[in-house]
Amino acid sequence: MRCLKKNLKKFQKKKMIKKKLKKNASKIDKFLINFLNRQQNTLLVKPMKYGVISGGKKIRSTLILETGKIFNVSEKKLLNICAAVECIHSYSLIHDDLPCMDNDSLRRGKPSTHIKFGEASAVLAGSSLLTLAFEIISDKKFPIQPNIKSEIVRSLASCSGHTGIAGGQELDLKFENKKKSINQIINMQKKKTGKLFNFCLYAVGAVAKKSKREKNFLSVLGEEIGLLFQLADDFLDNKGSAKLVGKPVKKDNKKGKSTLLKLMGEKKAYLYANNLKKNILLKLKKHGKKTKDLISTIEFILERKF
Repeated sequence: MRCLKKNLKKFQKKKMIKKKLKKNASKIDKFLINFLNRQQNTLLVKPMKYGVISGGKKIRSTLILETGKIFNVSEKKLLNICAAVECIHSYSLIHDDLPCMDNDSLRRGKPSTHIKFGEASAVLAGSSLLTLAFEIISDKKFPIQPNIKSEIVRSLASCSGHTGIAGGQELDLKFENKKKSINQIINMQKKKTGKLFNFCLYAVGAVAKKSKREKNFLSVLGEEIGLLFQLADDFLDNKGSAKLVGKPVKKDNKKGKSTLLKLMGEKKAYLYANNLKKNILLKLKKHGKKTKDLISTIEFILERKF
C-alpha cells in the first residue's frame, strides 16, 4: 500500500512538471511568434520558426522564470531573456544537426531543419536565430535599464561563442574517438551545455540587481545544472526511447563521443550525477521556500524520460 502511494505521488509530480513545462513553453512560443510577426517576413522566417517554436521542453526558460520567483522578479521582465535563450539554444541545435557536425536527421520528433529546408537555409536560419537573440534583449520594449541590458548582452555573447556553446561543440567534435580525462570531458560539457544554463541564472541576478558575489554564485550554480542536464541526456542516449526523446538514441557510442558515462560506466556516472544534484539542492537551501518550484525542475532533470 505504501509503495502504491509512493508511485502515485511520483506520477502526479511528473504530471505537474510536464504541465508546468508545457505552460511555460506556450508563453515563450507566443512571445517569439509575436516578435517575429513584427518583423519583415523574409524567406528565413519559416525555417527559423520551425527550429525554435512548438518543440522541445524549453526547460531553460522554466529555470529562468523559477529563479525569478526567488528574487521576486516579475515574469514581464524575464520573457525577453527566455525568448533569447531559446533562440540561442535552437541555433546551436540546428547547427549541431548539420552533416558537417553531428549529422542528425531527427530533432524534437520531426525532421531536422536541414532535412526540411536544406543545408544552406538551415545554416542561415540558425545564424539568424543567434542574432535575433541579441535583438530581443536590446528591444526598446524590454522594460529594464540600458546598463543591465548591456550586462546581459555581454554575458550572453560570452556564453554563446568560442568561450561557451560554440567552443564546447568544437571540443565535442575534436574529442571523438579519443581518450580524454574526466576534467577534460567536464570542461567540454560545461561549455557546450553548461554555459547557457549559467547565463539563465546569471541574467536573473542581473535583472534583480544582485551583488557581484550573488551573480557569480548563480553562474556557477547554473553551470552545474547544465552539467546535470548533459549527464541526463547521456543516460537517455544510452537507454532512452527514441519516440519519447524525439531524436535517435545510442548514437554517442557509434560516433565515439567522449562522455562521463563512457569513461566511468553507467553505475558510477549515475552516482556522480546524483551527488551533483544533491550539491545543487544543498546550495539552494539558503533561499528557503522560494526555491520549491526550481527544486522540482532540477529533480525532474535527472529523472526525465524525454
